[in-house]
Amino acid sequence: MGQADQLSIILVSEHATMAFAQMLHAQLQPGDIVTLTGDLGAGKSFLARSLLRHAADDSELEVPSPTFSLVQNYQLNNQSYLHADLYRLSDESEADELGLFDDDQAILLIEWPERLPELTARAPFNLSLHLISEMPEGRTLHISGDANRLEALAQLLESGSDSGIKLI
Repeated sequence: MGQADQLSIILVSEHATMAFAQMLHAQLQPGDIVTLTGDLGAGKSFLARSLLRHAADDSELEVPSPTFSLVQNYQLNNQSYLHADLYRLSDESEADELGLFDDDQAILLIEWPERLPELTARAPFNLSLHLISEMPEGRTLHISGDANRLEALAQLLESGSDSGIKLI
């Protein structure tokens, strides 16, 4: 596979989404930004929750949606994570008040990044989830970002062929 600036995959089930979250987590570095966009109910929060539970090595970790709190902070295995939902942000200046950029080593999981467009440009992984009407648990996932990081992720995805994840 050559250098790509986008990957597209099909996640056939929630189990496949959890497997993808583990593979993505393996590629994350301190300070990374992961943006999550897509249809309402497409699984943005589920994917973020799966990633955080994997990071904690705790499948029962309480991971509430940040819809009302706007930001949830986690300290998991000596790594800070911030899971934010920017839907209710009225303008970019409010992001500073949320403390999103206070810790430059924190991994940011950002839902509704459209509210802060510069995040997408800075993110090595921009995820866009879409429902597949013929597959009740199925999702199409488009991943864009840093070409070298996507290449490494693609190699992991190809090696995990029995996980219900299909490269398209």
